[in-house]
Amino acid sequence: MKNIKALIADDEEGPREQLRAALKRLWPELDIVAASENGVDAWDDYLEHEPTLCLLDIRMPGLSGLEVARRMSELAAPPQVVFVSAYGDHALSAFEAGAVDYCLKPVEDARLAQALQRVQARLSSRASPQAADLQKLLQHLLPSPKPAMRPIQASLGREIKLIAPEEVIYFESDNRYTRVVYQGGEALIRTPLKELLAGLDAEQFWQLHRSVLVNSRCIASAVRVDENSMHVTLKGREEKLPVSRQFQGLFKGQ
Repeated sequence: MKNIKALIADDEEGPREQLRAALKRLWPELDIVAASENGVDAWDDYLEHEPTLCLLDIRMPGLSGLEVARRMSELAAPPQVVFVSAYGDHALSAFEAGAVDYCLKPVEDARLAQALQRVQARLSSRASPQAADLQKLLQHLLPSPKPAMRPIQASLGREIKLIAPEEVIYFESDNRYTRVVYQGGEALIRTPLKELLAGLDAEQFWQLHRSVLVNSRCIASAVRVDENSMHVTLKGREEKLPVSRQFQGLFKGQ
């Protein structure tokens, strides 16, 4: 099985490199496109490379592996996910259904090989039951809501303005700044979009594009331009924000 891209995410260098070496032994053709050092980078690296397989440590700073997987499960074409867990990390019996795989640290070749065989079988059959199973699993393992979102701090001359997240309409990021468009104005901040994601409620703020994050309560409609293109319109505003292919699954219609 060729041309399969994979992402590894673990905040510890030793286990990360051990996993990389094991993958090279067990699946030499696998193209490891990223080895992310935390959950925030893992999500950003996923959007950049769009790997087919993601091996995620459960406990990582910024976003946990479970939170990264939740974002992936909401995409139009989510990747295959294998979780990596330390002993006693979670109720591992929740993974026993088999549609969502896990490996315990230190990762043993035999257990990893079994997980990879399941991934290969699903890819060969083009079956993708995992998204629904993954969402069900994450509902079980992520029951508690996130704490209240903190205000966005933006420098406006000598003033530090505190912008309530509820007032934000959308964020738009480039290589240097993130533009914050909110009720009554806009501001530039230096915080990258990928860092903002860790402190925002994913149920309210939807990522539409690698560089665009929008308050879902401000969306008026989603418009399909052609088979591959879509944009959203905003309530009371003229902007049209692009929706990249990965995120078109957010808009399914009833």
